[in-house]
Amino acid sequence: MKFPLYLCAVSLFAAGTTPKPGAAGYPAHAASLGAEYLVRSIFAGGQSFVTADYLVVEVAVYPPKGEQAVVSSGDFTLRINGAKHPIFAQPPGFVAASLKYDDWTQRPTLVGTAGVGDVDVVLGRQRRSERFPGDGSQQTRLPNPPRAPDADGRSGQDNAPSMRPEEAVTEYALPEGSSSGAVSGYLYFAFKGKPKSIRSLELIYKGKQGAVTLPLLPSAR
Repeated sequence: MKFPLYLCAVSLFAAGTTPKPGAAGYPAHAASLGAEYLVRSIFAGGQSFVTADYLVVEVAVYPPKGEQAVVSSGDFTLRINGAKHPIFAQPPGFVAASLKYDDWTQRPTLVGTAGVGDVDVVLGRQRRSERFPGDGSQQTRLPNPPRAPDADGRSGQDNAPSMRPEEAVTEYALPEGSSSGAVSGYLYFAFKGKPKSIRSLELIYKGKQGAVTLPLLPSAR
């Protein structure tokens, strides 16, 4: 299964989020680092999206005055329920692909057909997204469901969201590289379990700003 290479490199063009005035503006913070656990949600330009297979943490890095921040997602890991081995942040391109392509992660499904006159009705088949013009995966695509007109009589399609989920995931990811000012953005950690099963959550940073562990959720008692 091949996917466009740009999906794995889009994090290079991330713009990130808007940093708060200081690290103390985040629920979890240290002198030069702030973080907020957003469960599976990202917020982008007045819209919100859900990343079904990833936990989302917004991170902000504040370099000391007169110094540059060198930011890398590889400096961050997430410890869940006190696990011995924390997990690393995933490239935004992987997260974007999981949202853009329905068959990026195969899940068991039940597919059945039923005849209605001369028409076959397909039940339970997943819709697949076109990866490139003429992609054969579109041969079984289901028609778009009808949408009710708005109050002014126009079709709801005219009011489609201005940003797609896969675009938001990459654009608002934590920018990487050097910066003379504060930098903030989202980190994505693969987790397919239920968020309610998480009793404690710690963001671990080891980089140019030092070594810091921020508790994102209180430890279970």
